[in-house]
Amino acid sequence: MAGPAGANLLALRSHNAALVLDLLRAAGPAGISRLELAERTGLTPQAVSKITARLRAEGLAAEAGRRASTGGKPRTVLRLVPEAGHAVGLHLDRDELTAVLCDLTGAVVAERRAPLDLGAGGDAVVEGAAGEVEALLAGVSVLGVGVALPGPLDHTRGVLHRVTGFPQWDGFPLRDALAGRLGLPVVVDKDTNAAALGVAVAGGEPAGSAGFAAPAGSGGGSFAYLHLGTGLGAGLVIGGAVHRGARTGAGEFGHQVIQLDGPLCGCGNRGCIEVLCLDAVRRGAPEEAARVLGAGAANLVGLLDIDLVLLGGRTVAAAEDVFVRGVGAVLEERALREGVAAGVPVRVAPGGARGVAEGAAQLLLAPLFGRGEG
Repeated sequence: MAGPAGANLLALRSHNAALVLDLLRAAGPAGISRLELAERTGLTPQAVSKITARLRAEGLAAEAGRRASTGGKPRTVLRLVPEAGHAVGLHLDRDELTAVLCDLTGAVVAERRAPLDLGAGGDAVVEGAAGEVEALLAGVSVLGVGVALPGPLDHTRGVLHRVTGFPQWDGFPLRDALAGRLGLPVVVDKDTNAAALGVAVAGGEPAGSAGFAAPAGSGGGSFAYLHLGTGLGAGLVIGGAVHRGARTGAGEFGHQVIQLDGPLCGCGNRGCIEVLCLDAVRRGAPEEAARVLGAGAANLVGLLDIDLVLLGGRTVAAAEDVFVRGVGAVLEERALREGVAAGVPVRVAPGGARGVAEGAAQLLLAPLFGRGEG
């Protein structure tokens, strides 16, 4: 169960407190002075003093020494206390569960993996997931649990829709079921949105996995995260914030039809990018799968004018170079046809096999720092 700091952290989600917390987090162990906090946030020194006093009382901030001043007495430097709070990130894939425990910086301090049968239904999956989460929680203060899994779903209500291949999940209230079982706050989102959030929050800073440096002039970064594992989906970050759409429907990338007479997909359509990619992989033709994925990526680039395409998922991980080259080649061809100097860059997403789980933890952590959300 959540300790005092974990409970009180949820009450700290004010705009000004988020600004201060984010700067403390970004400063790392070296810390930052109250004067610098006031200068960077635009808050008055009195307001900063009040906020930092509260953070220190809650155990979230501590002194990191003193720094020489240009005049007067040395300034006290403050730092974030990473271990003052934690969040669990839970990735429910179709056949595997990954759970991570992250501190306030997003760094993983514990991890668990277990087989999972998503087809076993909601009650069985909730019970198995709860057991893995409880195994991570010995003696730590926890904000809650972020859960990421294949969509479609309703992010706001935490209710699943008809997950491709698993119609029995349609209408299942996953958030409330898991929250009731654990006695903790739970947030639910699509796996692709969670992974994209994790990348957006990292922002090139040292916290968590290797970060994403937003391209110059991108307004915080606009990119697509394409996840090809047991299925295919996209997470979209526009101007630094995850774009979910009014009904969490954005990013259903895998079920755009690009071959009208193509093979039947689990969603009921023919010629979806997902079925074409996975069929090619099963036939031992990853180069073909990469070209198909590139065609879909080119559609996204044309629609959204994004800065970057990131690739993730276990199928990509099995042939990273092939997918980066193949998708990149399609985007370069598109750029040449349009007379653009260079195609949109393509890279492997940071985070590796646990990138989705780390992003799921950020569903709880990021709002505390005013990061990654619209």
